Amino acid sequence: MLTIAAVKAAGAQARAYKLFDGGGLFLHVAPTGGKSWRLKYRFGGREKLLTVGRFPEVSLPEARARREEAKAVLRDGRDPAHAGAAPETFEQLARAWHAHQVPRWSTTHAADVLASLERDVFPAIGKRPIGEIGAAELLHAIGSVERRGRRETARRIRQRCSAIFGYAISQGLASQDPAAMLGRAMMAPALAQPHAALTSIDACRALIDACNRVAGASSAAALASRFLALTAVRLDAVRGMRWDELEDLDGVAPLWRVPPARMKLARAKKESDRFAHLVPLSAPAVAVLRAAAEIGYDTHSSGGLVFPSARRTSPLGEGALRQLYARAGFAGRHVPHGWRASFSTILNELHPEDRAAIDAALGHAGKGKVEAAYNRAQLLEQRRRLFDRWGALLTA
Repeated sequence: MLTIAAVKAAGAQARAYKLFDGGGLFLHVAPTGGKSWRLKYRFGGREKLLTVGRFPEVSLPEARARREEAKAVLRDGRDPAHAGAAPETFEQLARAWHAHQVPRWSTTHAADVLASLERDVFPAIGKRPIGEIGAAELLHAIGSVERRGRRETARRIRQRCSAIFGYAISQGLASQDPAAMLGRAMMAPALAQPHAALTSIDACRALIDACNRVAGASSAAALASRFLALTAVRLDAVRGMRWDELEDLDGVAPLWRVPPARMKLARAKKESDRFAHLVPLSAPAVAVLRAAAEIGYDTHSSGGLVFPSARRTSPLGEGALRQLYARAGFAGRHVPHGWRASFSTILNELHPEDRAAIDAALGHAGKGKVEAAYNRAQLLEQRRRLFDRWGALLTA
């Protein structure tokens, strides 16, 4: 049996652990150091868990008294989970899991995850005790998302529910993950629709020429479009680009250091400068920057932005390039993000031996976590030759 001193002395460890008292009662100690009293019992042929209180709010003698109360309820043929304090609900555990994960996620992803749960899961099972939710009940909730035609969303929600049940199991509040096997009962996800992208160099040149004609070669949108094409980065990186991110523009190795905050990374990586993305700049890319500076898009007139909006104090509008491509007659054939596919497709066909450098140029990590952790080779010189080749192809 436990002693009060042992309960007080129980400290956090790398993994959750239990200290048993007797009669199914035990102290659950979470990796965070939180302590709660749990009671293991059987009802209706199933093993169940009941949280009877948190320490120190509930002392050891009080926990034992609640254990005896629960056993009295069992002798009456009733489930203690419905006779005493309300058990932890799915929504409570989901929000606790979400708060635990937030430091690892970007702000946008964290908001998307919570919104999907609030919209599609909490109304159906949010108030249900998490230890009582079965696979059929969960499938019905997720099936409503499938029936709206959102199969990929349903797949992601199932994964998130599985993670929530896993979190509940680690806290001793559930004994199984009913979401784990639901994939077999769900519809296969629809085929992903790739971003519209041109995959021949002649078509890429034609789009650049058409944009120059309809918008003027010196307009902010046309310049940003050319620079996006020449660097194959994501649109947000170009929209937020500032002059102080550029290095050695007048030298032999011009470089753009894209801050990790504008890259597609986990939140923790966004806050570390070592995850900045390095983009070697070809001569045509440098020429675009010089053109932008010559017409007044410089540090003094645009607050440091290379490609500002008409007001000069904010970045170029998010839809400016899509609108430009539509005016140029390429609506549905190419989108701003498509330049990454154009770059990868064309260069992989021409230089299959440079696949690793092409992936690095796009900011793609290695296939596995070990490779991503240990293979930090920037391949800068190889990437510089690729961008020089790409720039020559686009401007030929």
